[in-house]
Amino acid sequence: MASIEPSTFDTTRGLDPRRASIAAGVCLAVGLGAGLVSVVPVLEQPGYFPQLAASEGQLIRGALAQVAMAPAVIGVALALHPVVRRAGATLALGFVGLRLAAGVLHLVAAALLPLLLEVGAAGEDAAVTAEVLRRGRDLLNHGAVVIAVAGSDLLLFTLLRRRRLAPSWLTTWGIAGAALAIGASVLVLGRVVEVVSTPLYLALTAPAALHLVVLTVWLLTRGLSAGRVATEANAPAARG
Repeated sequence: MASIEPSTFDTTRGLDPRRASIAAGVCLAVGLGAGLVSVVPVLEQPGYFPQLAASEGQLIRGALAQVAMAPAVIGVALALHPVVRRAGATLALGFVGLRLAAGVLHLVAAALLPLLLEVGAAGEDAAVTAEVLRRGRDLLNHGAVVIAVAGSDLLLFTLLRRRRLAPSWLTTWGIAGAALAIGASVLVLGRVVEVVSTPLYLALTAPAALHLVVLTVWLLTRGLSAGRVATEANAPAARG
């Protein structure tokens, strides 16, 4: 059977790994930037409620930034799915599904910020409601969203490792970091630790956070292995 040039095969069938890598890297970079902007400093202060009405700019900016995170999170899955599904169709579908769930959760968390602004204008009697909304946003962001994203990462790096589409050090680090991040989120949801405020939480989430930066740079500068993608494309898709 005649050999097929990786670049020819990938481009003609929509499986150009270089383009997929760049698209995913751009989405990750947008998500990183939006994530930084979505932080609302006033909500991290103990006596935040009286300052809500005067912090409209922070709340609206945070909401818009978190809305931008939704397509960025989903875009990573849409960019990489055509490539990684050949390493395992079932796992690849789970990867996309969890990313879609994370995008929806981002939108829900973003919607809580304008609600907080409305509650803040209602006076001191609404302080309890404001705290429920603030706490709910924290649990969404640091619990449900992290579990969805980290769960999708576990599937993604398993697929990349299975077919050696990325270096083993990168996939091993990604799997370990995602597992630790899920553990941190479980502790937050179980109210064992407070969000971001404890050394344990920071220690558990730091590997995944650093890996995200490294992965973004790697996708933009190196990317998935074109040769491996072309080889896998000549074989029937795995079943998960």
